[in-house]
Amino acid sequence: MGRATSRRRIRVTGTVQGVGYRPFVYRHATELGLVGWVRNDSHGVLVEVEGDRASVAELCRRLTDHSPPLARVTDVRSTDLATLGDGVDHGFRIEASDGDGRPTVAVGVDTATCAACLAEVDDPTDRRHRYPFTNCTDCGPRYTIVRAVPYDRPTTTMAAFTMCADCQREYDDPSDRRFHAQPNACPACGPTLLWRRPDGAVLATGDDALTAAVAALGEGRILAVKGLGGYHLAADATSAGAVAQLRRRKARDDKPFAVMVADLAAAGRLCQLDGPADAALRSPRRPIVLAPRRPGAEVADGVAPGLAELGLMLAYTPLHHLLVGASGRPLVMTSGNHSDEPIAHTDEDAVGRLGPLVDGLLTHDRDIHIRCDDSVVRGAGGPVRVLRRSRGYAPEPLAVPAGWTAGPVVLAVGAELKSTVAVATGGAVVASHHLGDLEHLATYEAFLQAVDHLCHITGVTPEVVAHDLHPEYLSTKFAADLDLPARPVQHHHAHIASCLAEHGRSGPVLGLAFDGLGMGDDGTLWGGEILVADLAGYERVGHLCPVVLPGGTAAIREPWRTAVSWVHRSLGEATARRVGRRFDDRADAVVGLVERGQGPVTTSMGRLFDAVAALVGLRRRVSYEGQAAIELEALARTIGADPVPRYPMEIKGAAAVSGSVEQAAAVLDPGPLIAAVVADVEQGAAPAVVAAGFHRAVGLGAADLAVQLAGRRGLDTVALSGGVFQNALLGGIVADRLRDAGLAVLVHERVPPNDGGISIGQAVIAAHP
Repeated sequence: MGRATSRRRIRVTGTVQGVGYRPFVYRHATELGLVGWVRNDSHGVLVEVEGDRASVAELCRRLTDHSPPLARVTDVRSTDLATLGDGVDHGFRIEASDGDGRPTVAVGVDTATCAACLAEVDDPTDRRHRYPFTNCTDCGPRYTIVRAVPYDRPTTTMAAFTMCADCQREYDDPSDRRFHAQPNACPACGPTLLWRRPDGAVLATGDDALTAAVAALGEGRILAVKGLGGYHLAADATSAGAVAQLRRRKARDDKPFAVMVADLAAAGRLCQLDGPADAALRSPRRPIVLAPRRPGAEVADGVAPGLAELGLMLAYTPLHHLLVGASGRPLVMTSGNHSDEPIAHTDEDAVGRLGPLVDGLLTHDRDIHIRCDDSVVRGAGGPVRVLRRSRGYAPEPLAVPAGWTAGPVVLAVGAELKSTVAVATGGAVVASHHLGDLEHLATYEAFLQAVDHLCHITGVTPEVVAHDLHPEYLSTKFAADLDLPARPVQHHHAHIASCLAEHGRSGPVLGLAFDGLGMGDDGTLWGGEILVADLAGYERVGHLCPVVLPGGTAAIREPWRTAVSWVHRSLGEATARRVGRRFDDRADAVVGLVERGQGPVTTSMGRLFDAVAALVGLRRRVSYEGQAAIELEALARTIGADPVPRYPMEIKGAAAVSGSVEQAAAVLDPGPLIAAVVADVEQGAAPAVVAAGFHRAVGLGAADLAVQLAGRRGLDTVALSGGVFQNALLGGIVADRLRDAGLAVLVHERVPPNDGGISIGQAVIAAHP
């Protein structure tokens, strides 16, 4: 090669394993005529390269400025080494991975099948024609098949499949897009598709299995289909009978089902898609995208009862591509579980739990190591916002706020609902996939597995465990059982911190944290909170007016109870009894509970939305968390050209008096609003008009109070977090009013505003020095 003039060691960190990064380095190094090697190790990718000084510098530039499509590079650093000269390195090579040391590398996310692989699947002349497990360096499973790092075939569930000669040649060929693609396989050597009876007996394999499944769907049957991160329950989305049967078997009365379609054209026939929603559907992450349903869309009403939106996703594996394409219709693809349980991901679990629910299982023999539900995003007139962060997003790291010196290594165990866990180490927070609600034993077992797996793949040995204040959460009890220093984190502070972390901020900001409930530092249930917050602490400067939650958790399941409590507070006992009797024969007893103060006191904004949903006659009882509020927003959006009523809200306490420093928290009192809602309902006002007026009053009232408080505290930024801000109508009203007042507004896009983001907030608070 001539006299070497430079040798460098280059360290690349981030999501750089399983995404084609080593082949990417190989191609550029050989193109530049350099010698040396590249390998995976427990910290990322390590390169040693030697050659002409200008060429070495050019490689460093390319690695800094460019990367493969699925890579997420966080840092590229190089150090000069002594040159070795001729005869030491012969060309450039990819070396075997080095698994020594504590792993710090980010594991890649699962990604949708790329266009090149789909073209092979559809090509009758290709050796992978109709092969359901086709993948390459640019697509396919990653996180769900990884047992350990570095990411190599022996550390994945593909270790059981030895590549045939043809696949091995692709794997070894630097010019092939399957060069070092760890899940590489074909019909001759890879996983096999299986069609099973509900008891697990195999009836057909390969293409015959697919044909049998398609026929069963056409007959209105319910199937279990094994995907990337677990099983789906599948049915014909156009068949009212099939959808109704699925609801009965799954014990899911009203909660909407997701719908899988073959392509964007099919999606566009069902929903109105703006640019961000279109892009999200097509992205390699392939989440479920909530979008407005088109009038006359050809799906059964039972798919999303009472809602104007559908949850759509495009087929994201070759198996889905073949199944949906051959079916010729949209398919319900909902999590493979009984209602509220975690998704089934092992074959044994699928037969045991799903076998009684289905007419057949379309499965295969590639194991799923870690379950991972589909992610969910929603458009809001701008960038889509993540509501459930799971497949395609987890375990992608989030950078910590700029300039932050990391503190201890933290394990954060989240809350109770929409559980996730997270670790904070070095310069990043890594959060798990969505786990579900910990009140169910199977979900708690999945939580324990997720803690172990996340610590293992990140190489973390926690030094501190962060948890919620609520003493009865299973996550709190788990934290107490660990032999670690515990850091309790107030629920709503964690919400605001998760928003700050997403935006690379450390505060302080004024934070609006609106949700169902979370334990306050005074022992009551908060949920309509205004905080001055940074990562170091918070001050409660405002909140919703407190009311009694009669019957405790019964009031969450039966929103009419909360409606009675709010009417009692706003209009007195007699009106509460009169209104309550329209709901339920137990109304007088519930009024008695309120009169005696029997029940927890709450400032929950979520429960206020539930109450109004009951008052307008929409939802007296709910079958899933958030149902009443979701349907209330959907109803408000149907108002059309009718004028929106201007209902009043009252601000009391500190913000209503002069002075620059508050001695007590301000109170947002919806009493006059509740009185106006009751009056309009009793006078026959259209429920949609009342619902729209309620959204307007709450949004403007909260924003106006925030403007006052921000001004008095000298703050120029407001962060919006908590599950209530999944409501795009409310969020838009609040954000527009704040921006009109000259304030910057931070909203969630990549981190869920609901309790799925709590672990991230806990992690950054507890790790903050």
